Amino acid sequence: WGLCLLTAALVLGRTTATSCPAPCVCDNLRAHVLCLNGNLTAIPGTIQELTKKLNFRGNSITVIPVGAFLATPYLTHLDLRHCKVERLEEGAFRGLGRLLYLNLASNGIALLYQESLDGLSSLRQLILEGNRIEEIQPGAFGHLGSLTILDLRANALVYLPDMVFQGLQALKWLRLSHNALHVLGSEAFTALPALRRLSLDHNELQALPGEALARLEAATRLDLGHNPITYIAEEALAMTSLKHLFLDHAALQDVAPEAFAGSPQLRTLDLRENQLRGLPPLAGAGGLARVSLAGNPLLCSCLLRPFHSWLARARVQAEGSCAAPPALRGRPLDSLRPPEMRCGHPLPPPSPPTPSEQPRVADSGRCPRGCTCSSDFHHGSCANGDLREIPRGFPGDTHLLDLRRNIFRTVPQTAFPGLRRLVSLHLQSCGIQELRPGALRGLQSLLYLYLADNHLSTLSAATFEGAPQLAYLDLDHNAFTHLPTGAFQLLPNLISLHLQHNAIGELEGGALAGAGKLRWLYLAGNTIGHIAPTALAPATMLEKLHLEDNCLPVVPTVALWGLPALSELKLSRNPIKRVGYGAFQPVAPSLQHLYLDNMGLEWISPGAFTGLGPKIRSLHLESNKMSNIPDMRNFTGLEILNLRDVPFHCDCQLLPLHRWISKLNLHVGATCESPPEAQGLKVKLSTTFQTCPGWGRGKNGGGSSYKTKAASKPSKKKRSGKSPARGFKKSRA
Repeated sequence: WGLCLLTAALVLGRTTATSCPAPCVCDNLRAHVLCLNGNLTAIPGTIQELTKKLNFRGNSITVIPVGAFLATPYLTHLDLRHCKVERLEEGAFRGLGRLLYLNLASNGIALLYQESLDGLSSLRQLILEGNRIEEIQPGAFGHLGSLTILDLRANALVYLPDMVFQGLQALKWLRLSHNALHVLGSEAFTALPALRRLSLDHNELQALPGEALARLEAATRLDLGHNPITYIAEEALAMTSLKHLFLDHAALQDVAPEAFAGSPQLRTLDLRENQLRGLPPLAGAGGLARVSLAGNPLLCSCLLRPFHSWLARARVQAEGSCAAPPALRGRPLDSLRPPEMRCGHPLPPPSPPTPSEQPRVADSGRCPRGCTCSSDFHHGSCANGDLREIPRGFPGDTHLLDLRRNIFRTVPQTAFPGLRRLVSLHLQSCGIQELRPGALRGLQSLLYLYLADNHLSTLSAATFEGAPQLAYLDLDHNAFTHLPTGAFQLLPNLISLHLQHNAIGELEGGALAGAGKLRWLYLAGNTIGHIAPTALAPATMLEKLHLEDNCLPVVPTVALWGLPALSELKLSRNPIKRVGYGAFQPVAPSLQHLYLDNMGLEWISPGAFTGLGPKIRSLHLESNKMSNIPDMRNFTGLEILNLRDVPFHCDCQLLPLHRWISKLNLHVGATCESPPEAQGLKVKLSTTFQTCPGWGRGKNGGGSSYKTKAASKPSKKKRSGKSPARGFKKSRA
């Protein structure tokens, strides 16, 4: 029997070896296929049917089409990280009923539709970290009944609608950190009976979302740190199973005495690095064992005595030290005696009022003719209705209105009356040529406005009158020839602006006036050839700047000054031939992801990366023609380095680069183009370096750049045999 199994495995290996698509590596015995950094633009159709693990990390598959994996129904693990995926078509994963693990991290996905994840009935882990998901439509996770971990960190979410996670009855950990959430529907977390841990840290929540959190009856850990929450009101948190609460690095100024009375099992409370001058005795928190107050400006006067006495009575361990009065500064709380905590100091300021909730508007049950309205999800839809005018009469509690693919031409003044609670408005592909002033009047809760695939060429500030909360504006695929200067003056909360695939030729000074909170700016696919020095200056909070597929002849270094938070810069496919000294120095302290691929680069200054270092996580230099690679040995935090399709000349002058990338636990794609005996070999694995002087030594030597084939020219000077003071020696053909 064992011999039969071995024979079958060998036969399988022989019969499928020819079906392994380039540039993949297929292990047929273990049913694993690796297609890493292969520049694939589509899912290959020749992958063996019995494959269980499939890794496409680092390719260029922008769209996952319907039924993309029907030929591999036995998959259990699928990795699509760093594949530049922008869209998941509805039904993209149908047929993958055995899949347990799906990783879509670090792509460009912006929207999850109701059927985007259909067919994944066995999926346990779904990782969507590091995309640009702005909105999730309720029902998107409805077919994921086995999912236990959902990772949505580092996206662009501002709002969670009611029932958005419906269907995730097995989910144990929901990760929503590092978004921009500031509005949560009261039923956002309904139907999550198994959830144990919720991560909401690093968002924009200004008040504890108590009503939404009360739905989580089984959750034991809640992370709310790094949110601008200033006050916790009476009984604000009623989570019956909660044991660990993290509210560190927020903006807390006061906590009500019975704030946690509805969470009787609370054991640890982390309030580090807030603005608390003291706390009252925490009534109802009988199970509390530890409170951390380190980093707060605690006033250890008589006002703190009740809390100090309560700590002793309740046997609660407290961390923290006094900031005042001067005589007690630096003293740990647990070292104080009541007589030392004297009176005579002014009272702390009164607690801020509890943030008021929006009044509820009853669902009237109305719906315009030819449209559908869902009272459960608060949705209205007239998509593909061939409508010539924007319909009226939607229920007053409508949150999402889908009017895509109609023929409106013009959006008139006050086009959406009675929709004060509308959060998301979809007007894509409607042939719109004009938004009249006041078109959005009355939409005081609007956060998302989608106007892609229309014919807009200009906008005025008056267009956005009455929609001051607007955070996401999508104007991709319109007819703008310049940024609509002044249009954003009435949008103080704008976070994300999409103007991709227009005809913008220049970014003028002051174009972003009023957009002081802008964090993500997408300008790919225009004809931008010049950026004025002050064009980006108002956007001091900008984190992502996408300028790929434009006409920039140089890196816009001067325009990058004043962007202290910029972490991602994309310049791919611009005609930049030379990168000068200190090109990225203005954003060096914050930059993490840099894209310089497919530009035909011919030369990079040895000091081009001055200031960059351990913070850099990904660097894309593939498909260029440069004559040198700057020294990157201080890029110790690299997770991705792409050097594919760079013409390396693998002689002894390239030995330092060979040594460096050999020590990296990364797939960099660097390949020798010459000499002939090394052509096609990986720089990391090439044996041509074994004949070089110093091959056995582990030191790299000093240097400012590594040289490639384009720099390989015969030298007429006699070589001294000594290394130059700076820089690795140029390679020679």
